[in-house]
Amino acid sequence: MSLLPGVRLGPYEIVSPLGAGGMGEVYRARDTKLKRDVAIKVLPASLAKDADALARFEREALAVAALSHPNILAIHDFGSDGGVTFAVMELLEGETLREALASGAIPQRKSLLLAREIAEGLAAAHERGIAHRDLKPENVFITKDGHVKILDFGLAKQTPAPGDDVTSAPTARRQTEPGTVMGTVGYMSSEQVRGHPADSRSDIFSFGAVLFEMLTGKRAFKGDSAVETMNAILTSEPAELSQTSPGFPPSLQRLVQHCLEKKPEQRFQSARDLAFGLETLSSDSLTGRAAMTSAATGRGRRFAGPAMALALLAGGILLDRTVLRPAPPSAPSFRQITFRRGTVCSARFAPDGSTIIYTARWDGKAAEAFSVRVDSPESRPLGVASALVLSVSSAGEMAMLVGASHLQHLQFAGTLSRAPIGGGAPREIQENVVDADWAPDGKQLAIVRVTADGQRLEFPAGTALYKTTGWISHPRISPNGDRIAFLDHPAAGDDRGSVAVVDLKGGKKILSDGWEALEGLAWSPSEEVWFTGARSGSTYALHAVRLSGRLRLVYNGASSLNLLDISRSGQVLLSSGTKRETVMGLAPGDTRERDLSWLDFSIPSDISDDGKTLLFNEESASMGSAYAVCVRKMDGSAVVRLGEGNSMALSPDGKWVLSAHPDSRQITLLPTGAGEPKKLGEGISCAFMGGFLPDGKRIVFFGSEAGRPERLYVQDLAGGKPRPIAPEGTRASLQNVGTIAPVSPDGKLVAARGPDQTVSMYPVDGGTPRKVPGLLPGDGVIRWNADGHAVYVWEKGDLPVRIFKVDVSTGRREPWKELAPEDRAGAIQTYTVCLTPDGKSYAYDCQRILSDLFEVDGLK
Repeated sequence: MSLLPGVRLGPYEIVSPLGAGGMGEVYRARDTKLKRDVAIKVLPASLAKDADALARFEREALAVAALSHPNILAIHDFGSDGGVTFAVMELLEGETLREALASGAIPQRKSLLLAREIAEGLAAAHERGIAHRDLKPENVFITKDGHVKILDFGLAKQTPAPGDDVTSAPTARRQTEPGTVMGTVGYMSSEQVRGHPADSRSDIFSFGAVLFEMLTGKRAFKGDSAVETMNAILTSEPAELSQTSPGFPPSLQRLVQHCLEKKPEQRFQSARDLAFGLETLSSDSLTGRAAMTSAATGRGRRFAGPAMALALLAGGILLDRTVLRPAPPSAPSFRQITFRRGTVCSARFAPDGSTIIYTARWDGKAAEAFSVRVDSPESRPLGVASALVLSVSSAGEMAMLVGASHLQHLQFAGTLSRAPIGGGAPREIQENVVDADWAPDGKQLAIVRVTADGQRLEFPAGTALYKTTGWISHPRISPNGDRIAFLDHPAAGDDRGSVAVVDLKGGKKILSDGWEALEGLAWSPSEEVWFTGARSGSTYALHAVRLSGRLRLVYNGASSLNLLDISRSGQVLLSSGTKRETVMGLAPGDTRERDLSWLDFSIPSDISDDGKTLLFNEESASMGSAYAVCVRKMDGSAVVRLGEGNSMALSPDGKWVLSAHPDSRQITLLPTGAGEPKKLGEGISCAFMGGFLPDGKRIVFFGSEAGRPERLYVQDLAGGKPRPIAPEGTRASLQNVGTIAPVSPDGKLVAARGPDQTVSMYPVDGGTPRKVPGLLPGDGVIRWNADGHAVYVWEKGDLPVRIFKVDVSTGRREPWKELAPEDRAGAIQTYTVCLTPDGKSYAYDCQRILSDLFEVDGLK
């Protein structure tokens, strides 16, 4: 080791050596700026002046810096000091996979859990066009809490997608020269052995070799010399898993074999599909079942029929050759039902099984109900304006919402009505309803109703079976009428949640939990509960769960899937398309809005008073369940990710962000620059609405003690306990219109909705709340204007967003601005609007869902 304790490399002080290899020396160091321990990797003295070694070292740093994934080692910095080139990385505690294998094979269940995390890390790299090219046990680290980190991207290369024509792409990065062998013998793919260009599929071969060794404790390919080992890779097959150890399910053997195919085009074509296959095995095969049906019917199979291919491509459902079990006797068939640009909101089969009743919002217009025959491409409007079809009874009667306004995702609230399929005006029966389903006899309805503190599932109407402060979607009565399945979302506006059933006495049971995206549910004829959803890092898929809780995969799609209905004979209605949340903003001096989104689910939280900085949350599946707190300049410059959580507000000096973790709901201050996070709000569960007082020394936020209703609190940043400043039952002025608690410019008042559901101004230092004339029941207060004489308000609903300015003394109300994207097709709703005090700069989000309706036959 060449660096002694106390040596400084920039702001990093060497503490002790950690290890050394041929291409680097690693030390524990102290980051003196951010007051944290890190790992520093430097080139050994023998290579410090080697141009190729320096290039590889920098390439590794750049490759890792381009990635942000929990299963890839994070790099914090890269630089040079005193002739020493170094990379600063997160400090890991644990052991390498090679060290874990020293005692032999790893138990099957643990192997599959680790393997899935390796595959997810590879998928993140591959989706950024980066192939690792040196995956082996030495480059996989297992942390003390049992999670995986992929190390050493020194041989990584920017690669084209599998199947791209490298020679025809003049801008593509140069691949490894033919004849150059790159990688580690024993884990190299056949194309690496031959010196051919290696893309992401080469990593999948190496992964198969690593997984084989984890399961068996033996190398997949091993000879007496390097040459013999490479020859084995080219010509031999590893032993069957069952020959090395009993008890391996055939589906696991097929997965390993599929990774180790000699020809790249015969392997898994993406690490994402591989990760999904491993999830399938982890959740089902380990209980003794064979591989899930999805392994044969998911996006892992390419069909030869041209009509099938056209239907799948039109719906954005891409299939390849992933095969985990022999093909079923017949593949599912897809028939596209809709062809216009917009959003399919709901769909149900009529009693004849050949007619479909659906609701869609086409070309940016209001929702409309249609009827269509499966064997006809033409849809017929039902003539009911702004009606959302919820259910069709066995007698041919529709339950629908009229006068509906958007709440969250694809959930609307309105007046529940009944109308015959054949025509006729709807008859209104219940208000404040968001969903409903007919009982099998067609006489009664299960309904979900909006309440003052959340939502309630009732059956029959008026009899509450389940209540939540979050939201309930897709209530579906079982074929025999003895229970109701539904999707339970614990947080308003958040589509994470669980699949649950409740019996007619109110006994609830969770069938499957831990989903990050749930949007669709129906009972199958065999009384399984089918649903569509996604877990962290995975794609949307169709799943089935039994009342026992046994889960299986039915179909995996590359695009967003939403299960809408299943007929009595097993035909399925699915919508397929894309779902995004974009941020539009107007920066100071600009005359046109610009797109300030980052990935696929960006939601603004706050904008600095000068209009130059945007605070937002990135809720993309690639961020995991905790989401990411991010800032960027309003001119569209690079995004800075500050940490995990849901952000609420920027401090007046711009140095801190008020945030809360979506699981623990613990309030945290995140520094925008140097500094350590600070936890606040001890004992209070934050409701993700809060703000800084103008002096920057205190915050206000909405939250609740365990088992108590929500209320408004004030908290000193220096510490101490939060102090309530409003009675229990006080909530944000309008849920899901933003994350800032609107504080007056003098820091004395906060706008909130009291227990009586009226918006008032609550004194921060205590006292009687002050009602504001001119505020309407549905108004949500965005913020105060600069002089404190007025507030900007809006009522959540359909686009465009209409913003008003209300004088807090006189109640005078005047229109200020309407906000909407130029392209309104598929635009569903805005959740958040952020304004500067002078109203000249702003940011808002727009949820856009573009989908088509498919009738699918053959899913089992």
